[in-house]
Amino acid sequence: MTRAQLLRWGVCASACAALPFPAAAQMPAPATRMNTRSIPSTNEALPVIGCGTWLGFDHSPGTAEYARLPGVLDALFDAGGRVIDSSPMYGRAEANTGDLLAAAKSRDKAFLATKVWTSGREAGIAQMEQSFARLKTQRMDLMQVHNLVDWRTQLATLRDWKARGRVRYLGITHYTASAYAEVESVLRAEKLDFLQINYSLDERTAEKRLLPLAAERGVAVIVNMPFGGGGLLRRLRDKPLPAWAAEIGCTSWAQVLLKFVLSHPAVTCTIPGTSRPEHMAENAKAGAGAAPDAAFWRARASEVL
Repeated sequence: MTRAQLLRWGVCASACAALPFPAAAQMPAPATRMNTRSIPSTNEALPVIGCGTWLGFDHSPGTAEYARLPGVLDALFDAGGRVIDSSPMYGRAEANTGDLLAAAKSRDKAFLATKVWTSGREAGIAQMEQSFARLKTQRMDLMQVHNLVDWRTQLATLRDWKARGRVRYLGITHYTASAYAEVESVLRAEKLDFLQINYSLDERTAEKRLLPLAAERGVAVIVNMPFGGGGLLRRLRDKPLPAWAAEIGCTSWAQVLLKFVLSHPAVTCTIPGTSRPEHMAENAKAGAGAAPDAAFWRARASEVL
């Protein structure tokens, strides 16, 4: 990490402090219970750790991997989490999520988020109807325009569906810094409830403009790829955990990386993906307790990267 990157984090944190961002709940949470932050457009409380379903939930029934998935959802709900994020581009993930929630009769526990990922009004409607059917729901908590594909057309449909009560929230997503200029343009031009974007200790470009802008515009932020797409976590796996990790309530590198993401005041929730119950339980623990401030990370980021 360069000195310039570290300085940008300090500047951004100072700037965000003056902006309206979704704050953590004011009452102290029990050490093992997940914190919540407010969705700016409604003030609804959302747990700060969710579950992404890319790869992890794309398994065929009857396999050992599929057999673990009910335990993943149990671990999420047991820790106080609710957010489950999927997409029609994630193979069997939507259908598996819908089947598992129906089998466990736990749809009411979930905040379901999925995406539309196609061009054209009719194609978008058909794909979203398919997602409703796969997820076995009559009302979607959050529908997002995936990677900004035909966003003008899809947002128009979503505004109509929101007015009719078919979706509760709407938003946009992306996962790469090369698209940030367009993401910023849409954030400035459109009234959105959510932005989903990549952010991690080794990919902090979103700090520069997108996270402060989301806070300024009153848009909730879901962070995807909090482990740097998995590469950073793999590199850290055999590295000893520093003594200061215990000071922030972390017993694993995954928790350290999630605490970093949650340290940014503009972030509402992050959605690490997994297909293993023990990893979901471990991730969820990062959502309890206080998140360190920018000064903490300026002093310690070099020990991680």
